[in-house]
Amino acid sequence: MEKKNKFIFLFIGIVIGVVIALTSTYLFDIGIAGGSHKENHEMNESGHDHENEADVEDEHGEEPHGDEESINISDEVMKEFGIELQIAGGGNIAVHKDLTGEIVPNTYNVAHIVPRFAGIVKEVYQRIGDNIKKGDKIATIESNESLVTYDVISSIDGTILELHMTPGELIGDDKHIVMVANLNNVWAELSIYQQDLGKIKVGQNVEITSPHSETVFKGKLFYISPIVDEATRTAFARVKLNNTKGIWKPGMFISGSVLTNYKKVKIAVPVNAIQILDGERVIFINDNGGFRPQVVTLGLENNNLIEVIDGLHVGEEYVSKGAYTFKSEILKESFGGGHAH
Repeated sequence: MEKKNKFIFLFIGIVIGVVIALTSTYLFDIGIAGGSHKENHEMNESGHDHENEADVEDEHGEEPHGDEESINISDEVMKEFGIELQIAGGGNIAVHKDLTGEIVPNTYNVAHIVPRFAGIVKEVYQRIGDNIKKGDKIATIESNESLVTYDVISSIDGTILELHMTPGELIGDDKHIVMVANLNNVWAELSIYQQDLGKIKVGQNVEITSPHSETVFKGKLFYISPIVDEATRTAFARVKLNNTKGIWKPGMFISGSVLTNYKKVKIAVPVNAIQILDGERVIFINDNGGFRPQVVTLGLENNNLIEVIDGLHVGEEYVSKGAYTFKSEILKESFGGGHAH
């Protein structure tokens, strides 16, 4: 009997334990659910607050990110830095063809002086590079036939370019010709490839420059060769150059920019109005008093003007001079600086 009662009390204890465990689990789940609901409610309220704040910011006119590159510069600063504005419009762009060549003597001012008789050189009075006058003695030769001496005389004023004589030397062939040239005016001789012959004509304006000099000579083409060289497949054109100051030396490498045509375009701007920003070509446009960079598509260009195909419209105001100042301001801003006002 006592043993039976022990089993009954054990069974009742197990049941009570199970009931207590289930009750605790239920109450714990309710607590978590309530807490989660409260957190979600707070998050929703917080989200609504941020949305309202954003709405308030929008209502107060916060500028979008894209306009941060717009720059405002005072009239005083623009004047100080020489910044100028211009209204976009059409223009005529000069089309040039760039040629290369060299300086050569004017062949009509070159004298080839040949000793009259074969003989022995007795005396040489001049050297290559010497400037001489018409009638000056260059050398004295003793004739092999008569043993009489005679003088080699210059027939023009000029500079000795070639002279192959030394005292005691026997002369009597073409290699002893003396070449004298008047270099007060010379020729720029420019090479023309076959495909360009139709564009180059006598009378066209040309600018001659050299990497050895800052001088720019403006002249006209006066001659184009009637034949094409078989070896180089080029013809040549000539320009007369005044050389009284001795700037242009025979053999000097030169470049020639020949004006071949004018092309009328819808929009033409100064070359310096275009700047490179973030790897793109831009122009600075007046946008309600501020200036913003506008990406542009470019076309024909020369040393002074460039055609804008897209990105700038007729009638828009843009920075025609001093655009680099605006570029510098944007770059300064990107590195943590501030815009100038």
